Amino acid sequence: MIRRLGNFIGFAVCALMLGFAYYLQFGRGMNPCALCIFERITTAALGLVFLVAWLHHPKRVGRWIYAILILIVAAAGIFVSARHVYIQHLPPGEISSCGASLSMLVQHLPPWKVIREVLHGSGECAHVDTFLGVSLPLWVLGLTSLLGIGGIAVNSRR
Repeated sequence: MIRRLGNFIGFAVCALMLGFAYYLQFGRGMNPCALCIFERITTAALGLVFLVAWLHHPKRVGRWIYAILILIVAAAGIFVSARHVYIQHLPPGEISSCGASLSMLVQHLPPWKVIREVLHGSGECAHVDTFLGVSLPLWVLGLTSLLGIGGIAVNSRR
């Protein structure tokens, strides 16, 4: 029962995070940078794993598979958001002021080069928007870390 509830809560938190991100984009006019989009992708993937784990509610080996999937996806989200926080804390002038748009990168580069270019960051990724005095990527970093720890905990217990 606790595992099923924990997976549902994990899914709900991911859905709320994405809903808030889209509210900021479409309701408040805050356009996401490429790293923000990657953070959304990892959050959506994590929410999908929680949703499937909630619906499937496996026993024994299956619960460990979901715990490992949550670990992998949460680690990817933590990496991307930590990189974003790092870029936001670089001194002015240490990051390029402009870069190609994500859609242009996707059209002209193979996927592994797109990922590498996005993770290098650009000036738009260095812009700091806050919610309750905390930068948005730092919120993603903290929530993704908690979701990862919680997801592993609930799925690895009997």
